[in-house]
Amino acid sequence: MLSSYMESKAPNRSAQQFNEYENFSFHPHNVLLALVLFGLSTLFLSMTIAFVYSRVQSDLPPIKLPNIFYFNTLILVASSGTMLWAKRSYQEDNTRNYQMALASTILLSFFFMGMQYVGWNQLIGQDIFINTDNSAGYLYVISGLHFAHVIAGIPFLLVFLFVARKRMKEPVSVLVYFSDPEKRLKLRLLTIYWHFLDALWIYLVLFFLVNYLVR
Repeated sequence: MLSSYMESKAPNRSAQQFNEYENFSFHPHNVLLALVLFGLSTLFLSMTIAFVYSRVQSDLPPIKLPNIFYFNTLILVASSGTMLWAKRSYQEDNTRNYQMALASTILLSFFFMGMQYVGWNQLIGQDIFINTDNSAGYLYVISGLHFAHVIAGIPFLLVFLFVARKRMKEPVSVLVYFSDPEKRLKLRLLTIYWHFLDALWIYLVLFFLVNYLVR
């Protein structure tokens, strides 16, 4: 009896283990995100190395980041927190909190972009332009690329929020929405992408801070 019961349960465990929506190495969306994150990591690492090489070779003075860059770090950390809130609310089938968390992430993202624009203006106010020297050029390009990838994630957030508000109007549609494994997968991937952007920004800010302190 016990062996029969264990055999009957084994296929279920196997199916769960290799579920295409849960196994990070199986589903094409997971593979695509892994490739994107690897590519972005390589790109930004190469650019920061090139920044150091260019600065050393040309003996360029260090650049002090405006304080708004550090404030932007707090904004991105907060947006990562709201993405975690959205993911947790989805898992708990909490419609109201789920929509509020998505909306908060969108608002924080636009806030970050606005403050980043202010930061660039402060650099210009210090007579640091993109063509001032190689260090300044790399600073603008690197921060601009990160800015662009924040913009790239916003349409996905907007679609999630739009679909949630459109379909979460009655108990049956809410149940269908929260039980959709593909939506759960995409929300998890978007959360990972957002955390990556947060970690990447922290790395960049610390990188430029260290380059300023080590003269």
